[in-house]
Amino acid sequence: MNELKEKISYLKRELVSIRELLRIEEKRGKMSQLQLKMSDPDFWQDPQSAAKVVEELKHIKNDVEQWDRTFGRVQEAEELCALDDSSLQQGIQTEVDQLEREVRQIRLGILFSGKFDHGNAIVEINSGAGGTEACDWAHMLFRMYFRWAEQKQFKVKVLNEVRGEEAGVKNVTFLVQGTRAYGLLKSERGVHRLVRISPFDSNKRRHTSFASVDVLPEIQEEIEIEINPDDLKIDTFRSSGKGGQHVNVTDSAVRITHLPTGIVVGCQNERSQHQNKHTAMSVLKAKLYERKEQEQKKELETISGEKQKIEWGSQIRSYVLHPYLMVKDHRTHVDVGNANGVLDGNIDDFIFAYLEKIHS
Repeated sequence: MNELKEKISYLKRELVSIRELLRIEEKRGKMSQLQLKMSDPDFWQDPQSAAKVVEELKHIKNDVEQWDRTFGRVQEAEELCALDDSSLQQGIQTEVDQLEREVRQIRLGILFSGKFDHGNAIVEINSGAGGTEACDWAHMLFRMYFRWAEQKQFKVKVLNEVRGEEAGVKNVTFLVQGTRAYGLLKSERGVHRLVRISPFDSNKRRHTSFASVDVLPEIQEEIEIEINPDDLKIDTFRSSGKGGQHVNVTDSAVRITHLPTGIVVGCQNERSQHQNKHTAMSVLKAKLYERKEQEQKKELETISGEKQKIEWGSQIRSYVLHPYLMVKDHRTHVDVGNANGVLDGNIDDFIFAYLEKIHS
């Protein structure tokens, strides 16, 4: 029981330290100001400005409530420990293990300092060479991120999907909506490798498949990206995905090609051509912004003469399902034996290890 008391005392000190770093009391005051502002009868007269206030309040409220909730649980565990009842030890141990993970996650919140880290993420998965095998692997990755998002109570909205000829998907683009979705998922950018006995091979041979994952921030309207309409080639076609009664009846799906860069984006899962075009333009804006950021980074590296490791395009993680079960991240060297659990969305260990590494 003494060891548990020491752990709880440590967690309490950590949370007090984090309170200062996250400026919890300052945010508590800001919450009150924003809530008062929202109570003004004229608040919704300017919907765009109102939406920004609501979003700001959501982020601040999330930080404050998460800290309050965790600190309260630490205090409860401390009170239970003070009873020195051995019959409670196992339950307290389980709670402390969970609290350690939560405190770690709250501390990592300090590291989300990027411009878009608190916002939504656009995720694009592309199957590699290998036909049906690769398409099935791309679909498995989509399922993994969908399950992960469910655990976080994030929303997932499929924007575009190109299915494989026999199984899986050749490409899928989806929006993950939730606090810090981009800050968390940006660690998943790269090539993912799968090793398994193929369910599509009658000879039961081992196959290696690859799929690439790209993660972009959802760019809100306040970010100015100039797009010349003359630089766009817009094609419409009939949607092949799931949808309402108009799917496969009207040419509602939209594909946009940005001619100067060759970037192609598409959307087919909205109800109308207008909505699909609007969503596709949002994705194009995100891709152009990311491209601009990368070009500026390369220019700075050229000026400074520094050669930094570029993670995009490299193999970041291997998922081995045969002859043993293991998922290994090649950047952080974190490995997990429960490969099926990882494919069910339990990827936080990899995400947090990566965030800690890049900020260490």
